[in-house]
Amino acid sequence: MTNFERSPYIHQEIKDHILELEIHRRDKKNALTHAMYQTLSVALQEAQNNPDIFVVYLHGQEDLFTSGNDLKEFIQLDLSAGSAAVDFLQDIAKFTKPIIASVGGPAIGIGTTLLLHCDLVLASEEAVFQMPFVNLGACPEGGSSFILQQIAGHKLSNELLLLGEPFNSHLAQQAGLINHAYPATEILERGMELCKKIASKSQDSIRTTKALLKTDQQDKIQQVIHHEFEQFARLIQTPLAKEIMTAILEKRAPNLSQFKSI
Repeated sequence: MTNFERSPYIHQEIKDHILELEIHRRDKKNALTHAMYQTLSVALQEAQNNPDIFVVYLHGQEDLFTSGNDLKEFIQLDLSAGSAAVDFLQDIAKFTKPIIASVGGPAIGIGTTLLLHCDLVLASEEAVFQMPFVNLGACPEGGSSFILQQIAGHKLSNELLLLGEPFNSHLAQQAGLINHAYPATEILERGMELCKKIASKSQDSIRTTKALLKTDQQDKIQQVIHHEFEQFARLIQTPLAKEIMTAILEKRAPNLSQFKSI
């Protein structure tokens, strides 16, 4: 990876065979930047090749996961050259070791879709999820158009993706996005307990089981992530999407009257 520098907003610690990755950019609601995605990708690649790492634990804080892409940076990116976010999604999708996530607050956009690639997900009872892609004039990413239908069913997937509205932990559990919900004060500790439990088992058995569970999906998921990104990159360049995102940054209502067909 050329010109790579580790982002200070991704805290990393290895202990008891667990790689802990904490998203920590609270002044920006843990919004993810190009550098943060690169750091997460490299961390996963290193963990994949490190025999002393058995489990990856991904989380934010007890009241915050991530608000998704840093919109100010994102609106200026040239997606024709690819995307660090997509590279990260492809890396997390093909990662062969267990990934545990704890969601302690808002999980917006990719903050929700990345959970589809985690093996076990815990959330606080106060957590809020949202996949607002259509609200931005874009489309689903991260393989969500494929995986969500498999775990949530067609009707609920339509509700979550076509409306793009926030939803709570109860509905997230119903949709198969999370395993369990706990009080916010317990969520990080509960996640670590789960990591230690997984790390205490036969790692050959754990990784073989994970591979078997994903055997029929791996190639398809990678294809869907790629195809979604092509459509996402196209849509995000439209005048409509640019107006919506600019309006969000300028904290005003978007002027949609200029578009004959929304």
